Amino acid sequence: MLAHPFGWLPEARQKQAFWALLVPTLLFMTALLSIGTPLKTAAAPGGMMAYEFAGTAASAQRMVGSWDHRAQLCAALGLGLDYLFLVLYACSIALGCALVAQRLSGRRFLTAAGAFLAWGQFAAALLDAVENYALIRILLYGVESEVWPATAFCCAALKFALVVPGILYVLLGALWATCAGNRRTAQ
Repeated sequence: MLAHPFGWLPEARQKQAFWALLVPTLLFMTALLSIGTPLKTAAAPGGMMAYEFAGTAASAQRMVGSWDHRAQLCAALGLGLDYLFLVLYACSIALGCALVAQRLSGRRFLTAAGAFLAWGQFAAALLDAVENYALIRILLYGVESEVWPATAFCCAALKFALVVPGILYVLLGALWATCAGNRRTAQ
């Protein structure tokens, strides 16, 4: 069976590391959302998220063209800071998946899913780094070809296909494990 990436760290330390990473991850996410506010325009109603999923040269160019100088600086700052954020969220979600998998250890499929999703967060971070590079190239040099918007789109889609199930696994798995533990205590 696939082991999660934090097997080398005692479970008590995993919990400490999870909480130590979760707080700055949430604060960083809030800051990035705030920095991205000027990116919401008619051409990019979803701000940075719309830019990530532009997909075509024409769409990406329309979005960047709709941003004034300040918004373009905010986009550049947000993309640069996202390189730190991707380390934070990947480690937080991966640790959360590992902890929940350990709590669900009696259920082989759920334990294996947790280990897979924990490793998947590091793949998501790598995809996010490539996506950021593509978006920075577009922002700095304009749309040179369809390659960069398509790369950003594919990387963003794959990233979210790993991150969203990871977050759901942590939230739903923790809820399930807590409810199951409360039922056992009540019996």
